[in-house]
Amino acid sequence: MTLPDVTAVPGKPNLLLGAFKIADLGYTAAEYFISGSARSYSPVAECLSDGAWDVSPSATADFTTRVVVLGPADPTAFSGTVLVEWLNVSGGIDAPALWFMAHREVVRQGCVYVAVSAQEVGVQGGESLGGADMSLKILDPQRYAALTHPGDAFAFDIFSQIGQVIRSGELTAQVPEIVVAVGESQSAMFLTTYINAVDPHAAIFDGFLVHSRFGPAAPLDGHSILASPDVPQQVRFRPHLRVPTLTVITETDLIGGRLPGYHAARQPDDDMLRTWEIPGTAHADNYTIQVGPIDTGSAPVSTLVAAYAPTSTLMGQQLDHFINFAPQHHYVVQAALAALCTWVRTGNVAPSGPRLQLTDTEPPQLVLDADGIAVGGIRTPWVDVPVARTSGIVDSDVAMAFLFGSGEPFGADALADRYPGGAAEYLALFTAALDSAIAAGFLLSADRNEIVELATATFSAAP
Repeated sequence: MTLPDVTAVPGKPNLLLGAFKIADLGYTAAEYFISGSARSYSPVAECLSDGAWDVSPSATADFTTRVVVLGPADPTAFSGTVLVEWLNVSGGIDAPALWFMAHREVVRQGCVYVAVSAQEVGVQGGESLGGADMSLKILDPQRYAALTHPGDAFAFDIFSQIGQVIRSGELTAQVPEIVVAVGESQSAMFLTTYINAVDPHAAIFDGFLVHSRFGPAAPLDGHSILASPDVPQQVRFRPHLRVPTLTVITETDLIGGRLPGYHAARQPDDDMLRTWEIPGTAHADNYTIQVGPIDTGSAPVSTLVAAYAPTSTLMGQQLDHFINFAPQHHYVVQAALAALCTWVRTGNVAPSGPRLQLTDTEPPQLVLDADGIAVGGIRTPWVDVPVARTSGIVDSDVAMAFLFGSGEPFGADALADRYPGGAAEYLALFTAALDSAIAAGFLLSADRNEIVELATATFSAAP
């Protein structure tokens, strides 16, 4: 594969990374334009639910897109791991969803993080779930005048070519030791197609973190994931995966609703696949929109507690319920990222987790305990020693609200009945459950002190 051309672009990249300064994390940001000729792919046979898709190169088209590279300001702090995120465009803007959710672990590992504008919507606009056009050419037409995207049929090869550039060391302080691809939501569905159809030929990435995918996979022909007749509504990962693949699934992803749920695409773990299903979680939550943007690792716990506080306001719209405010989504994704990188580096396989329990109805629903909390899945102290019911499921007519689930704090009487010993009893039970989750590999010991402080302050602030 001939490497595309790389051009450094001075100035500040247009990419939402948080309310904090990247320098406050000890990182720097640089933007590059990547130009070349990309291929599309056509199926050799029908794309079936088993994910064993065989493709061949089809058309070619020129492209110029951009990447944003975040790395340690001190080059010697680079661990050798590069994370390559397929930016999410569901809101009509390039969104670094994995960075939002797990930047603390990215920085803690000393990873270089590369954000890739892989899809047409992020570069020059088009159909999106959010309905808005906040593409690069709209947000800064002068800076991004040179960008041109031939359509999402070419996104897979664009992603491969950028992976090759990264492997060459041109964008990093040294040649990377491992390169891991990550993507969330719509990007996770595109990564699923990449894994099933393109990765067997390209063989560029050392592992994949597929975060919050639904049942379908993205079409190869560039059509919208919402309106493609050529892809089954439930697509498994292909048999005999080439490299370690870990997928993280929330309740919203599993059950679906406006998109078919992942439940019909479930498959057993094997030597190259791990699936972590997290009870009490929604596709997006308070961490996504309120906590993550201020979470530098040095923010006071009181500030984090205030940001996690239940809210019924979503993107300026007033809801009749609280959106999901559970912390476990963030902390489990950080553990998943750490486990995947360890698996890729050492061969020490990430732990397998139990699946969320579903009813035998059609469509299936979550099995709930007496508190309305989902049964099964990866257990964390927030669902085993709860102070609230949080869920990934909600019935709302408000656009995007279905992605944010719901939450309901227990009242003072319910807390007193459950924990008659007050804060001391609650914290003893909570820390025992926390240590069990850490021992199982689904939470990180590096996060333990913060989690305990957060739980202490949250219980004290409860009604």
